[in-house]
Amino acid sequence: MASLTDSQFIRKLEMLSLLTRKTLGGSLKADRKSTKKGSGTTFADYSEYNFGDDYRSIDWNIYARLENLVIKLFELEEDLHVYIFIDLSPSMTPKLEYAHKLAAALSYIALNNLDRLTIYGLSDKLHTVLRPAHGRGHIFPMLEALQNSKCYGHDTRFEKCIKSFQARGQRRGMCVLISDFFAKSGFEKALDLLQWSRHDVFCLQVSDPDDEKCEWRGDIDFKCVETGRLKRVTVGPAEAMRFAEAVHEWQQYLQQNCAKRGVGLAQASVKVPFEEVIQNILRKGGLVA
Repeated sequence: MASLTDSQFIRKLEMLSLLTRKTLGGSLKADRKSTKKGSGTTFADYSEYNFGDDYRSIDWNIYARLENLVIKLFELEEDLHVYIFIDLSPSMTPKLEYAHKLAAALSYIALNNLDRLTIYGLSDKLHTVLRPAHGRGHIFPMLEALQNSKCYGHDTRFEKCIKSFQARGQRRGMCVLISDFFAKSGFEKALDLLQWSRHDVFCLQVSDPDDEKCEWRGDIDFKCVETGRLKRVTVGPAEAMRFAEAVHEWQQYLQQNCAKRGVGLAQASVKVPFEEVIQNILRKGGLVA
């Protein structure tokens, strides 16, 4: 497995970070304004002047016209809380290196832009890969934490993991789910839980063309890589075709569910360089639906 701390890889991350500042003004998410009012830079509203208010905020033009003291209120820009969820269930093993690179790129951008970052592993339970971090000084610890994260567990339990995340009382922010989304228990309730908690949600589906076709023929004993269950099946041309159709239907189902919920979705094939995937996300407006 290639090292995430390799100088050539880090140069690619820096180029992506520069692209972020160029296209999105430095944020993974295009809109990060708070509903709170304060001394930011974007005008939001007026309020009557009260004793103790900053006199520098008084709008003297309105006072000259109406003889009424009012102050200008501005929208505050707050730190964006970024939560990266990387699927570490056994089915991701052949795609893990690629998923690591995607997570590293988004995490690098977040830390470089002084967003607050936490990384979790998803499987049959939630696992903390990187504790909350803020600032460029955490870039190498982040890369090392991802490098050391391995697949674990026996199933993909999205809902259980997100409930565990909610129980930690995290502040609302941007939640990015990196997964192949092949989960018997589904992913829909997990998306609903995150949106109910007022998080912005973005799904990054990691796919491998080899997973989308069945080239085996004859009587075969299949073993589920996650649950370990064995099943003997007979595979002919009709069964192979049905397998390809089922994978395609699942892909469409994921797309339809994300679109229905207003959840952003991007697909990342392991055959495409990871930097191209991130570039496309950024050029389309960042982590938005």
